[in-house]
Amino acid sequence: MSIAARKSRERAERERRITAAARQLAEAEGWNAVTVRRLAEKIEYSQPVLYSHFENRDAIVAAVALEGFADLTLALRRAAEGSTGHRDALTKVATAYLAFAREHPAVYEAMFTMPTNLRFAKVDTRTELKEAFATLASVVAPSRHDVEIATETFWAALHGLAELEHSGRIRRGPRDERVALVVRALLD
Repeated sequence: MSIAARKSRERAERERRITAAARQLAEAEGWNAVTVRRLAEKIEYSQPVLYSHFENRDAIVAAVALEGFADLTLALRRAAEGSTGHRDALTKVATAYLAFAREHPAVYEAMFTMPTNLRFAKVDTRTELKEAFATLASVVAPSRHDVEIATETFWAALHGLAELEHSGRIRRGPRDERVALVVRALLD
């Protein structure tokens, strides 16, 4: 193994440790607790080392968000596998989406509400974001609506439900009925 390959591997490992520490700290204490200083202490590196990997805290949040999109995509794909039809696929994916948001609130927050440079529906949109959208689109596709618009609407409905549940603005109990209404709207 060359020195350059080893250094590249070590750099990737440090970045993985930084994002893992940020994710862990955010899940335990919230994003306000995630500072470059705390992360440096947690992974036992100096702050300048962290800054050599990430420009600022927002860049670390973006890295966590990208991991979150990859994790969400995997969860949605697994949910869609073995579906017994369009309605079943939409229902399983919607349920998996809401479960992801509920089980990983800090990651979900990084993905959708924290300041980052991540942009959707642009020429330079990151692959992780495109794949998450494509996964949703794959279960929306058989609908009679424009697939892109229907997918955006499906995502917006799920995101709204996730945020309202998380903030306690709506009851969690009727989640299945809400999912059924969203699915029915796509199928009509």
